[in-house]
Amino acid sequence: MTEETQTVQPFLEHLTELRKRLIVIVIAVVIGMGLAWNLSGRILNFVTKPLTGQTYLTDIKKRAYDEIGKRYPAVYRQFELDKDVKQAPKERMLNYSAPLEPFFVQCKISIIAGFILALPIVFYQIWLFIAPGLTRKERRMVIPFVSVSTVSFCVGALFFLVIIWPVIINFSLSYEAEGLRSWFNMSAYINFCLRLILMFGLIFELPILMLLLSRFGIVTYSFLARNRRYALLASSVVAAFHADLITMFVIMAPLYLMYEISVWLVLIFGKKKAVPAAESAGGAE
Repeated sequence: MTEETQTVQPFLEHLTELRKRLIVIVIAVVIGMGLAWNLSGRILNFVTKPLTGQTYLTDIKKRAYDEIGKRYPAVYRQFELDKDVKQAPKERMLNYSAPLEPFFVQCKISIIAGFILALPIVFYQIWLFIAPGLTRKERRMVIPFVSVSTVSFCVGALFFLVIIWPVIINFSLSYEAEGLRSWFNMSAYINFCLRLILMFGLIFELPILMLLLSRFGIVTYSFLARNRRYALLASSVVAAFHADLITMFVIMAPLYLMYEISVWLVLIFGKKKAVPAAESAGGAE
């Protein structure tokens, strides 16, 4: 058997294994989509809630203005801050222009929700694919890996939906003025939201990915630590694909923060550099 044949066979085996894992993942996501179908309406209502203008930012602003009113009543009256505080929720609705647009939006929401429901199976299949390259001791970490990966993705998605999404929509609505009103398209609004949900979920997976690469010996603490400037640059490049500055910042900041967390995780839990035999012998003398 030639060396080229020996190289091709393992490659084909890896492709066959990868195909098997992908088929299981697709089946799990389809089942998850079916389970999430009836929840898509509630999810849509949740992501459109910031359109009323009443978010946690409104509560923070109200407390701040009340404090200004108590301490500096002249400033409070001069800038008419009471008008800002007393603003009633506005009725804004999404709009669609194609006959089947709401149906396809519901499909997209259900797919993403189904993917999140299937995350334990997805990460388990990923683990099964990479397990042959791990030691016997590391293979026992399957449950912590699946659990932590699933929780990390969900935390990233919830962090975006609860904290970041209201900021983005609030910033967008701040441009409303006399003769200028928001008219959000349903597909554009939901596509933007779902894309960022996935992005934030993946951003929160970065520390786990780096820890795995460290256990494989691909990256080290020293490598990550000395490349912080390039990580900041890469975070800026990824964020630059989004048009407005607010969205760019809310992507860049968590992405770089996850890199910093990765650096410290690799330092604490990463694979330790083996001490050369010659140095060990010299130390013993």
